[in-house]
Amino acid sequence: MLAEYTHRLRLAADASRVVVRPFHLAWQANGSEPGRAQRLVKAVLSLDMEETRRQLALVMYDFEARHWQTRRVFSTRFEQIAVQMGVDLRELEDERKQLIGAYFCHEYSYAAAALMNPSVVPHPDQSGLSSNTLRILLSLRAVGEGHISSIAFREGLITGSRELELAPEPPFATAADAPDADGIRDQDGPITVERHRDSTLSGMVIFPMTPAQRNGLEDLRLTHFVHDDGSTEYIGTYTAYSGRDIQSELMRTRDFRSIDLIPMRGAAARNKGMALFPRKIDGRYMMIGRQDGQNLFLLRSDDIGHWEEGDLLLAPAFPWEFVQIGNCGAPIELDEGWLLLTHGVGAMRKYSIGAILLDRDDPSKVMGRTQHPILAPMDEDREGYVPNVVYTCGALRHGEYLFLPYGVADSSVAFAFLPIKELLDKL
Repeated sequence: MLAEYTHRLRLAADASRVVVRPFHLAWQANGSEPGRAQRLVKAVLSLDMEETRRQLALVMYDFEARHWQTRRVFSTRFEQIAVQMGVDLRELEDERKQLIGAYFCHEYSYAAAALMNPSVVPHPDQSGLSSNTLRILLSLRAVGEGHISSIAFREGLITGSRELELAPEPPFATAADAPDADGIRDQDGPITVERHRDSTLSGMVIFPMTPAQRNGLEDLRLTHFVHDDGSTEYIGTYTAYSGRDIQSELMRTRDFRSIDLIPMRGAAARNKGMALFPRKIDGRYMMIGRQDGQNLFLLRSDDIGHWEEGDLLLAPAFPWEFVQIGNCGAPIELDEGWLLLTHGVGAMRKYSIGAILLDRDDPSKVMGRTQHPILAPMDEDREGYVPNVVYTCGALRHGEYLFLPYGVADSSVAFAFLPIKELLDKL
């Protein structure tokens, strides 16, 4: 284990990070009774203006300082409610609109339970930096009330001398939203979410929206994909969890302003833990996946959205991975080949991180693998929500080092810089 290269910085769960989210009530009536939402709107409308203003003032006293543009958020939520009710409420006073909107919102602490399983890519903005400094973008799995997973982000800098500095989080977090967020709650399919024009990436959270995603967006594996024409795109794979079923989906964006969330098709998409190569190889897209729960497979496709089962690439071979193996993010291209970080599960369900090297022209050829973990849980890294786990969803090459953010015990995020030469010597 290369513990001497771990960084002192660590990110932990933070219950104070909250966002305003829609609070959904049943619209349909039961028999002759109106639905809960209609009754609620009617109750607010029954208040005289003095009481309306008093109740709104109480809400604002409790929440205005905790959120960004709170009155605007309430007004926007009101407009969504008015559309769903199918009535024209535009003539209402602004205070009534805002109070109705407040009743259909709730505060959600998106990272109260855990922060874990990061991936990292170069930031879209590399301006104003010295030659050995790279601006990075981390994706993080944030877990809140009900063990619902969402996707959060942090921006930062790394240098050639293994310095890491994360940009401060803005005082307010904002949820990425879809134009018809309520309308898509009952249907699956591709959706597009938008980052608010005034929100930084470090302040944006992407929440589940479709039925397939209801219980979480899990373990985003981001990669900076280079297309055949030289254009680039950020593409990530993640697991959508409905509470009963899982499926793999794609996140696609060029600027993290407009972000597409797209269900994948095919037999392989019914599994989790898929990782995309950052470019086509021999004219085809390629993925690393685990189709049977214990082995690694190489998948090929002519359609980035459709994946059938692939060919066996690697099976568990050493005690630290006897239970199962899987990928730890997108393969990283080196002169020597494709470096793929792996995870292995051993006795007492201990999760450790290893690596394999694949042939650069033919990734079905395994050139080497670590016999022992390069990172394993020990000492303080053993304790947490799920003990004895270290896990990552993606690392990044910077100079002669591999920058590795990793989750600790499904509770926090730590960082390491690993010398690539030393790592390759272990393969």
